[in-house]
Amino acid sequence: MSMADKNQMDKTVQFDVVADPQELSSRDILLQVHDALVEKDYHPINQIVGYLLSGDPAYIPRHNNARSLIRKKERDELIEELVRFYLQRQR
Repeated sequence: MSMADKNQMDKTVQFDVVADPQELSSRDILLQVHDALVEKDYHPINQIVGYLLSGDPAYIPRHNNARSLIRKKERDELIEELVRFYLQRQR
């Protein structure tokens, strides 16, 4: 290995993460899960809160792919969206 190759390997490479334009926002996920819960005659607020507090996906039905959809985001990201929405409406 030449000295130039070694110098090249020592450099830090910058990596930029680009969001997938097809990735649903936390808001969109919550709305779609809400709709699936309503369609199945569940109380959507209770079910979503149960999932957010416990992390147990059994609170969310598989109907309309809601269970796998809600698991695409971390629970803290979903809670952050809810808190942001609430606080923006209070000012």
